[in-house]
Amino acid sequence: MASIRDLHEQLIKKERSAVEITQEALDRIQVLEPKLHSFLHVTAQQALEQAKAVDAKIAAGEKIGLLAGIPVGIKDNMCTKGIPTTCASRILENFVPPYESTVTQKLADAGAVMVGKTNLDEFAMGGSTENSAYQSTANPWDLSRVPGGSSGGSAAAVAAEECVVSLGSDTGGSIRQPASFCGVVGMKPTYGLVSRYGLVAFASSLDQIGPFGRSVEDTAILLNAIAGYDPQDSTSLKVEIPNYAAGLKPDLKARGKLRIGVIKETFGEGLDSVVEQAVTKAIDQLQSLGAEIHIISCPNFRYGVPSYYIIAPSEASANLARYDGVKYGLRVPDADNLLSMYTRTRATGFGAEVKRRIMIGTYALSAGYYDAYYLKAQKVRTLIKQDFERAFKTVDVLVCPTVPTTAFKAGEKNTDPLSMYLLDLMTIPANLAGLPGISVPCGFDDQGLPIGLQLIGKVLGEDQLIKVAYAYEQSTTWHLRQPNCNE
Repeated sequence: MASIRDLHEQLIKKERSAVEITQEALDRIQVLEPKLHSFLHVTAQQALEQAKAVDAKIAAGEKIGLLAGIPVGIKDNMCTKGIPTTCASRILENFVPPYESTVTQKLADAGAVMVGKTNLDEFAMGGSTENSAYQSTANPWDLSRVPGGSSGGSAAAVAAEECVVSLGSDTGGSIRQPASFCGVVGMKPTYGLVSRYGLVAFASSLDQIGPFGRSVEDTAILLNAIAGYDPQDSTSLKVEIPNYAAGLKPDLKARGKLRIGVIKETFGEGLDSVVEQAVTKAIDQLQSLGAEIHIISCPNFRYGVPSYYIIAPSEASANLARYDGVKYGLRVPDADNLLSMYTRTRATGFGAEVKRRIMIGTYALSAGYYDAYYLKAQKVRTLIKQDFERAFKTVDVLVCPTVPTTAFKAGEKNTDPLSMYLLDLMTIPANLAGLPGISVPCGFDDQGLPIGLQLIGKVLGEDQLIKVAYAYEQSTTWHLRQPNCNE
C-alpha cells in the first residue's frame, strides 16, 4: 500500500477512489486476519460509508486533506461511539461507548477511514499482546513470534499493510516497543500534546496516544491530525502545533549544529549483540549526516523499571476500581450480596496480568507502605527527569536502542513476567519524564527480525525528533523492506 501522500495524489487526480483504497485494505484484512489477529473489530460498513463521503467531496470539487480516504486502525482502548470498545478485556466485552474520543473525532473530521479496532494487551498491560482476553496477535515478520505490546495489533496491522497508519497508546513503551518488533515507525508524543479524552485509562500520569506508520512522514502527518489542545482533558497542553511533515530533509547539515547524545547506560549487559551492532551503525550514520555525537550519562535510567512498576500499577489500581459490575461492563449474575457481586465480577472479568498489577498497586498504596514504595518511586521519577534535563543542556536529541532484543517467540515469557517487564528498560524513562520518543527501523537480525532505534527529545521537541528520524530513515533502506505475511 502506498504512502499517505501518494494515496492523496491518486485521489485528487481521480486515479483511484477512496472506496477502492478502503476495499483493498478490507480485502487484505480478510485474507490475513486468520493468521495475524491484529483486529478485534473490523468496521467494514462504516469504513465504506466514510470512503463514499470522501469520494463525494472529490466529485463535488471540494478540497480534501491529506488523511481523507486513508485507512486507519484504532487501538481498542479509545472510545468510538456506537462501536465496541473492549480494551481486550472480558469485563468490557459488551461495552459500546455513547461518546467519541477526541482523537478518533479528529480523524473522522479529517476524513480518515477507520477500518477497525486493533488488538492489545488487556487494558494496555503487557509487552506482547498475549494478554488479550480474545486472541494473541502474531508478528507479520514471523508468525511464531509476538508483535510486542501493548499496541501490538496497531503495529502489526501497519506492518502487514492492513491499514496505512494506526493509533496506539504508550504508557511505558507500548508504541515504541511494538514498532521496533514489527519494523515500523512509532511515536510517543510529549505528555499532554495529544488529548487523552476517551482513552480508557491505565496509568493517567503516563498514558499518551501516538501514531504508527511505515514511514516517518506518514507518522508525522497522523500526529498533526491528533495533536492539539482539548478543553475536555485537564492535562492537555495549550501550545501551537507546527506542521510536523513540513520541511523534512534527508540531511542534518542544513539544520546547523545538531548534537546527539548516546545514553551509555543503555549499552552493555542485557543488550543483544546484534541489536548493539545495528544501533551503533545507526549512530555512525547519524554522524555521517552531520550530527555531533556525544556520550551522555543518565545514571538513574536503570531505576526506571522498578519505579514504573510501582507508579503504573498504583494508578491502575485506582483507575480500574470503576469496573465493579454496577455501572457498565460485565456483571456476574446471581451474587448473594454487593461484595460478592464485586469480587465475582472482577475475578471473572479481569485477566491474570491485570489482577497482578491491581494487587501490586493496591499494596503499594496501602497504609504503612505508601511512603516506602509509592512515594519513593515518585522521588526516583524526579531523579530520572533531572537526568534528562542535565543531558539536554549538552545535547539536542538522545539516542539508544528501542528494545534490548528482537521479537521473542510466543509463549516464551508467559511464566516470567519480570523478564517481560525488563524489555521496557529503555522506553519507560521517557514516559516517567513526559518526553517524546520515536522508534525507527535500523536493521534486522540473522532471523530476519526488525531492530529499532529510539530517539528521545526535549518536551515538545517532536518537530526536531521527526526531522532527525526522517534524515536517518531516508539515508537507509530498512523501512522499505516488507514482511511476506502470505507465507
